[in-house]
Amino acid sequence: MMQRVLSLLLVVALVPACGSASEPADDGLVVVTTTTILGDIVSNIVGDRASVEVLLPIGVDPHEFRASAQQVALMESSDLVVANGLGLEQGLEDILGSVQSDGQSVLRVGEQLSTLRRIDDGPADPHVWMDPLQMVEATSVIVAELDRILPGGGWGDRGDDYAADLVALDLEIIELLGGSSADSGRALVTNHDSLGYFAARYRLEVVGVLIQGGSTLAEPSSSDLADLVAILRQTGVSVIFAETTEPTALVESVAAEVEVSVVELFIGSLGGPGSGAATYIEMLRTDATLIAAGLA
Repeated sequence: MMQRVLSLLLVVALVPACGSASEPADDGLVVVTTTTILGDIVSNIVGDRASVEVLLPIGVDPHEFRASAQQVALMESSDLVVANGLGLEQGLEDILGSVQSDGQSVLRVGEQLSTLRRIDDGPADPHVWMDPLQMVEATSVIVAELDRILPGGGWGDRGDDYAADLVALDLEIIELLGGSSADSGRALVTNHDSLGYFAARYRLEVVGVLIQGGSTLAEPSSSDLADLVAILRQTGVSVIFAETTEPTALVESVAAEVEVSVVELFIGSLGGPGSGAATYIEMLRTDATLIAAGLA
């Protein structure tokens, strides 16, 4: 099914790694996704063959979102719920487990991927979408589940086309980041540990994190802040990368102390129309552009 995309991936392997709803579908198939990112990916796979409902509004942190009673009912009545899993949707875990226990099809895409990054030798990093090649595999996982629910839906052809677009995006990001030398200017400091997959794919190094771990719900201690200030001074990093879904007051105060800039990336959510991040592909392209400028 993915033969053409697998051929493209072989080419890539040879290159050094440096809340809305769609119109009602003809088939009446309804897919609910947790995040805006998954909503866009699923929409590209299903086209007009299914309706896609997204739980999280644009700009909302997926780590802390909680569903309304109406959204729970929507999950229960849908044909498929697509979640990231791996602890990303912390506020939805009980509900996802409950609707699955009641017989609903719940696909936790991240948990089906073959290669996962660990955070400090602990739990798997849930931010798998920050590597577009991870989402090539995720596309195949989603296609397989759609084939199980509604065989003959033509999901594979659209999945192949979208996966090819993701491979092209990966090559574009490699080119965007290729201007930085391999031994300098490649260090990143971030608001929380969300760029691990991106850094691993494009040969960057996350040298400092304000909020430790894969969740945004933890509170940094005074020693965490002091450690980050020391890292910024030692490494000479000139930018801290924050996120559009998170308050920036704390990271701004750290940045002011060492006179560095703060740049917000789209990570946990897509952006609105005109943001340059209205789709998943646009989002990663914009983030890569901002990171390249920060490295420069």
